[in-house]
Amino acid sequence: MTYTLSKTEKDLQAILDLQQENLFQNLQEKEIASEGFVTVQHELEDLQKMHRFEANILAKDNDQLAGYLLAMTKHSKTDLPALVPMFTIFDSIQYNGKSISAYTYLVVGQVCIRKDYRGKGILPEMYQAYKQHFKQKYDFAITEIDTRNRRSLRAHLKSGFREIHVYTDTFQKEWSIVIWDWKKEMEPLLK
Repeated sequence: MTYTLSKTEKDLQAILDLQQENLFQNLQEKEIASEGFVTVQHELEDLQKMHRFEANILAKDNDQLAGYLLAMTKHSKTDLPALVPMFTIFDSIQYNGKSISAYTYLVVGQVCIRKDYRGKGILPEMYQAYKQHFKQKYDFAITEIDTRNRRSLRAHLKSGFREIHVYTDTFQKEWSIVIWDWKKEMEPLLK
């Protein structure tokens, strides 16, 4: 397995293809409960816009995309209307006595592992590559996770993230906001 940065439109298209296989609306309830899901559907143009600011981390098994970890900055705040509320919530949260917006942070725009590669330790390795690549530029990584996605929440807590806020959106969905503070080395909450 190699961990690399997205570089080409082909890489971005491979992300979109894997995303389609794992979108909430494309899965059965049983799969959602056991395998997890991704929430936001991107278009190629969306990924191209995000890619202008930061590349994404890819896990590749030869030419096969095994997983991806999207990197999104504050510069993409208004590029994806579905994510504007997330950034608004981030701006309202305090972390270590300061507003999230006062920090230089990187948003985990989405993470997905191909079904036949799950449970093989790829996510922690992708997150280590993410940290190594971005820790000099950003204070921390932050994201929100639908609390129904227990697999994703557990995987993030095992990777070093900490839950800092929970809220319910206007559609009555509950979200957990998690942060991985790269300036503070902490043991993962879960093993």
